[in-house]
Amino acid sequence: MSLKAGSLGLNMVAASHVILLDLWWNPSAEDQAIDRAHRIGQTRPVTVTRVTIKDTVEDRMLLLQEEKRRMVASAYGEDHGGTVEALRLG
Repeated sequence: MSLKAGSLGLNMVAASHVILLDLWWNPSAEDQAIDRAHRIGQTRPVTVTRVTIKDTVEDRMLLLQEEKRRMVASAYGEDHGGTVEALRLG
């Protein structure tokens, strides 16, 4: 389902695989989608796969997401220095 369609009121504990196909400008929307599978009652490990296409607008979106994550982490004193490459497939 779309990130925004499933953004409210869903607990997906029967799912153990999350596949992100539609990037969102706000990384917390993706975090929320992933957290739907990480709910109380989840008994299996959750695997998250993000599918992106190289040399498209998705590259810019990933950079913006990384910048936003760093700003939030820095504001909370939790800067871990992640990179876009860690978020990409292939």
